[in-house]
Amino acid sequence: VQLQASGGGLVQAGGSLRLSCAASRRTFSGYAMGWFRQAPGKEREFVAAISRSGDNTYYADSVKGRFTISRDNAKATVYLQMNSLKPEDTAVYYCAAGFAAGSVRRYYTEGGEYDYWGQGTLVTVSS
Repeated sequence: VQLQASGGGLVQAGGSLRLSCAASRRTFSGYAMGWFRQAPGKEREFVAAISRSGDNTYYADSVKGRFTISRDNAKATVYLQMNSLKPEDTAVYYCAAGFAAGSVRRYYTEGGEYDYWGQGTLVTVSS
């Protein structure tokens, strides 16, 4: 599975951005999807995850209530809507796909549970 993330850019604090991650395979619906981010000088951290069906989602406390993860299996794309952005949200954002055979409701929160990663898209939030 190849993942292509897009939608990053420069935005002022309080603004919004929508990230997209397009997958190369039609078996996209067999994968749980997630977003991670890595700020300069920091380790990669989990942001949000969504199950194969899209019914189950999970968020890091730092983004809960501001970010929304969603997916369109027909378009093989996962999205991250980011509202009320803060300077501390500045990071390279990565999408990831984890094979989730047997459960349409499973999602993953650990990087090691994911099988494929996108190239990252930079989000910069100015104060």
